[in-house]
Amino acid sequence: MGMAGGVFFVCLLLCCCVSLISSSSSSSSSFSSSSSLDDEFDSEEDDYQSPAFEESYTQLFGDHNLKLLRDGKTVHIALDKRTGAGFVSQELYLHGHFSASIKLPSDYTAGVVVAFYLSNGDVYEKTHDELDFEFLGNVRGRQWRIQTNVYGNGSTATGREERYHLWFDPTADFHRYSILWTDHKILFFVDGVPIREILKSAAMESFPGKAMSVYATIWDGSTWATSGGRFRVDYRRGPYVAQFADLVLRGCPVSSPACHGGGRRRLPGDLTAAQRRAMAAVRSKHMTYSYCYDRERYPAAPPECGGGGGGGAGLARRRRGARRRRAAVDGLFSAV
Repeated sequence: MGMAGGVFFVCLLLCCCVSLISSSSSSSSSFSSSSSLDDEFDSEEDDYQSPAFEESYTQLFGDHNLKLLRDGKTVHIALDKRTGAGFVSQELYLHGHFSASIKLPSDYTAGVVVAFYLSNGDVYEKTHDELDFEFLGNVRGRQWRIQTNVYGNGSTATGREERYHLWFDPTADFHRYSILWTDHKILFFVDGVPIREILKSAAMESFPGKAMSVYATIWDGSTWATSGGRFRVDYRRGPYVAQFADLVLRGCPVSSPACHGGGRRRLPGDLTAAQRRAMAAVRSKHMTYSYCYDRERYPAAPPECGGGGGGGAGLARRRRGARRRRAAVDGLFSAV
């Protein structure tokens, strides 16, 4: 193949790839959140309204890198070359529904990690529980990725990470991220759409069961967050500011007698058929990693995985497709 012909085919292939990406993006339509479990709380007029910051949270670290706006209803936390920032709930909660509307920093954000999570690591150093939303920054032109993780009773040797591409730009506006935690299940929601469900079972020996605090942080994860540490935080582009609003704490504070025995708050029931279809669609189209399918890390799938929680077939197809595209491009360039 001549030089001109080779260049033509390379350009043709690149155009096809752009077309496929555009088609995939347009087909990743928004997911309906009507009648979701996440919204059951929003329809209740009770005492669990979004509180002002000073009423329910305290600054964890970051001195001047935490700022309050809208009378404490919105919180900005920033990462610069000096430090990150974070805040934590004043109470520990045993089960409940916890959410925040978050707007992430834009442009080049490689190495930046924003987290919204529950943990009791400050109380139980060796046997802590944790439920994570982690947002992993990226290079310019590539979207943030979202990661969920679960630890129970200090089970850090078995990381239960899952990662997803979002079907919207999380830097353009606020989007709601929610965790529902009961004594028998954990659900992660994005804008009211369930993206992950963990059920307590005999196979899962380390289900989170101790009271936890609610955290929000921004910090430097350069060693791992973007392409395994290949791209690091560039502080010349900072500060990186994550915005939190509509913070919701609807759980059982352990300091309250009402959260013990029969006075505990009712939590929603099971997902509907429509919600399960929406979750399956998200996992099939947008999940890019699940510990259940990582045979390099776990030669035998952890016992709670079973069928892997859904989305495995789509994940395998995307990996095979990526390998084929790389092979095709390598072949064309070698022929030029």
